[in-house]
Amino acid sequence: MSENQPPQAEAVSPQAQLIQMAWAHQVSAMVRVAAQLKLADYLADGPHTAEELAAATEAHAPSLYRFLRTAASMGLFTEDANHRFSLTPLSEPLQSYVPGSVRTSVLLIAGDIFSRSLNSLLYSVQTGKKAFDKEFGSPIFDWLGSHPQEASMFSDLMIGFHGPETPAVAAAYDFSGFSTIADIGGATGNMITTILAKTPGSKGFIFDLPHNANAAAELIQSRGMTDRITFQAGSFFESIPAGGDIYLMSHIIHDWSEEQCLTILGNCRRAMGPNGKLLIIEMVIPPGNDPHTGKMTDMVMLTVPGGQERTEQEYRTLLDKAGFKLTRVVPTDSAVSIVEAVPA
Repeated sequence: MSENQPPQAEAVSPQAQLIQMAWAHQVSAMVRVAAQLKLADYLADGPHTAEELAAATEAHAPSLYRFLRTAASMGLFTEDANHRFSLTPLSEPLQSYVPGSVRTSVLLIAGDIFSRSLNSLLYSVQTGKKAFDKEFGSPIFDWLGSHPQEASMFSDLMIGFHGPETPAVAAAYDFSGFSTIADIGGATGNMITTILAKTPGSKGFIFDLPHNANAAAELIQSRGMTDRITFQAGSFFESIPAGGDIYLMSHIIHDWSEEQCLTILGNCRRAMGPNGKLLIIEMVIPPGNDPHTGKMTDMVMLTVPGGQERTEQEYRTLLDKAGFKLTRVVPTDSAVSIVEAVPA
């Protein structure tokens, strides 16, 4: 080997890799505490010492210094020669009120809802039942209905986590030929308003539970679409309104058991005309052993709501049972794909 050639890094042993994987919860805990203490907010005006930050956050200064030093080694903050800590590009989105803030998302992801459920992953693997129900005593969506603060954080998480998908879906699929677009389970309307912004000749409606009506009205008004979008309240387990030329379901099907999915899809099938189309917007798990976001999300689906992420073939089988025919899967410049189906 040439003297000028840098030595090759030693391969990490399987033992070391497994230990690193097992310690992953420590990283989650570090990011959560940074969010809980609002450290990024306090550092927004410039560098501060651990003592200054401890006074602001009611923390133990020596312990906070040790925490900050460790967080700096992870890239969350940076420490200067005077032991003052500053924000980094990585921690800037932990600020509470900046565009693209992920603070509430971090608090939820690293908090009890997911950590307690995933700590009981073994229960779900052995029984096929939801660990969340075991830990919290009720299904996730029922529980959120009686915990408004967590429900608000959950909505923020869904917007933040799936935010890049919405423009990607609008760009990947041609909606221009449809006069009425129906967004089933569309919450406050982020998806349909984004799509209609690119298809000025179309109108649409959101169908979701009544508690989303006010927030949907605010978003629709803020985007200047009050004359193009209506909100219809109801449950997709009971019925789905007719009148759409194309029906969207974004991150709906993956939340529910197969029996519940067949109920939802059956109601959609009955609402659609013979020439209608259905778009299921989800992560479609690819074949093979490569990492994919959908594979990890599938473990959340198993333990929390009781649904699942699916492969193309699994979607084909599900849709066949519901009276649909899968026509194609359209990739997007995001983690999701668009599963297109027509009445069989």
